[in-house]
Amino acid sequence: MAEPGITLVDAAELKELMKKKFMAAGLPEAPAEETAKHLTYADACGIHSHGTVRVAYYAERIAKGGVNLAPNITFEKTGAASGIVHGDNGMGQYVCNKGLDYAIDLGKESGVAAVGVEKTGHSGMLSYYVKRAAENGLVAIAMCQSDPMVVPYGGSENYFGTNPIAFAAPTDLEKPVVFDMATTVQAWGKILDARSKGKAIPDTWAVDQNGDPTTDPNEVAGLLPIAGPKGYGLMMMVDVIAGSLLGLPFGKHVSSMYEDLTQKRNLGQFYILLDPARFTDPAAFKHRVGEMVAELHAIKPASGFKSVRLPGEGSQIRYQKAMEDGIEVATEIYDYLRSDTVHLDMYDGKGAFA
Repeated sequence: MAEPGITLVDAAELKELMKKKFMAAGLPEAPAEETAKHLTYADACGIHSHGTVRVAYYAERIAKGGVNLAPNITFEKTGAASGIVHGDNGMGQYVCNKGLDYAIDLGKESGVAAVGVEKTGHSGMLSYYVKRAAENGLVAIAMCQSDPMVVPYGGSENYFGTNPIAFAAPTDLEKPVVFDMATTVQAWGKILDARSKGKAIPDTWAVDQNGDPTTDPNEVAGLLPIAGPKGYGLMMMVDVIAGSLLGLPFGKHVSSMYEDLTQKRNLGQFYILLDPARFTDPAAFKHRVGEMVAELHAIKPASGFKSVRLPGEGSQIRYQKAMEDGIEVATEIYDYLRSDTVHLDMYDGKGAFA
C-alpha cells in the first residue's frame, strides 16, 4: 500500500503521461519518448530525485528555449579508441543515450572506448547508461559534471557540482553489477524529493546560507561532499574529465540548472568502456563477477541487516517490485501529469516542484 500523498502508477501509464507532457512543451516525439523512459526507470528504481519530480522543470526549460529541439548530434572519432559526441544542446537523456550508442560501437570495435559527450543538457541517472553498456557485454564507467551546488571541504561557498560516477559490469547471472553515486552525501534531486513530500532531511546532507547544517530542504544553500576531502577529490576529478577535457566550462563556471531556463546548458558527460574479451576470456570474466556476487551474498550480515547487498542492488530490487506492483509517485505530481498544464512556471531558482 502506498504512503499518504503517494500514488502507485503503472510504468507504461507513467511513461506515456510524461512523454505527452514533454511533447506538449514542444519536444519532438523521439527525445520525449527517451526522456520519459529514462525518468520512469529512475522512479521504478526508487531514485525519485531523478524521476517525475523533474518533469515540470524539464517542461518549463523546453518551453522557454533552454533545450535545442532539433539538435544536430554528430560523432567525431578522434583516435583508434576515442571520440567526441557533439550534442548541440539537445535533451540530455536523448543526446547521452545516442552518445552511448557511439561509445558501445567503438568499444566493441577497438576493445576500449573513451568517449566524451559535449554540449548536452541534464542527463539524469547515470546507471541507466552503464547498465545498458553492461547488457551489451562491456564494462562501463560514466561520469558527468553538474552546476556548482557543493561546498568544498574546508570552504563556505559552492564551487563544484554533485558530479556523479557510475560503474557496471556484465555477469553470468540474470543482472549485471550496477553502481551509481553522486560525489555528495546526497544528490540535489533528493532535496527536491524531500520538498515535494514535505519531509525533513538528515543534517549530514547539506548546509544553509550560513554554512550551518540544516534539516529543512527549503533552507538548503549547498550540499556536502561524501567523506570530506575524499568526495571533494572525486568531484574535482569528474569535473576535469567531463568538463575541462572536453573544452567546456568548469567548476563554478558551469551553467545553473535553475537560474535561467532560456539558456542552453553546455554540459559534459564521459564514457569509458572496456571489452572483457580484450583482456581475458569473457565467459570466465562474467563467471568470476558472478561468483563475487554470490560470495558477497553469502557473508553473514551485521546486526540490524537482513543480508549483504552489492552497491546499487537495492535499486534493482526496487525496480523489479515497482514494475510488478506500480511505481510510487507523489500524488501532487501525478495530478500535474494528468492535467492540461504544460509547465508550472513557479521555479524559485532552486527547482522546487511547486
